Amino acid sequence: MISLILEQKNRLRNMNEPPVLQRIKLLKRDKKIEASFLDGNIFLLSCTYLRVFSPSAEVRGHHGGENILVTGKEDVQINEIEPVGSYAIRLIFDDGHNTGIYTWPFIYDLGINYQKNWKRYKDRIANIGKEKK
Repeated sequence: MISLILEQKNRLRNMNEPPVLQRIKLLKRDKKIEASFLDGNIFLLSCTYLRVFSPSAEVRGHHGGENILVTGKEDVQINEIEPVGSYAIRLIFDDGHNTGIYTWPFIYDLGINYQKNWKRYKDRIANIGKEKK
């Protein structure tokens, strides 16, 4: 019983710790990155997804509301991944965008919330067409 309680406490403590990136790999041909975390989660994130959800002020805006809707990035590619200290990376995209600092928690959040984020993005794109009519 005591070992079960300790095991549950350890799990809760680990859930409160920030995610730690173990490995990141650019899959240039697939236009994706593979991000592996110490907790065992592995995320395949497309270059397009990473570009339209960039943590840069250009995408996040300065107002604190919903991200600016970035379109036309279906064919964007990542040319380079640069380390930023021991806590983040900078992605250099072939469209010239290079100002977002992707921290480990930010990448983890993009991975965990991929389905929700991508659906919301596609819904916003679809609404542009409806607004023009």
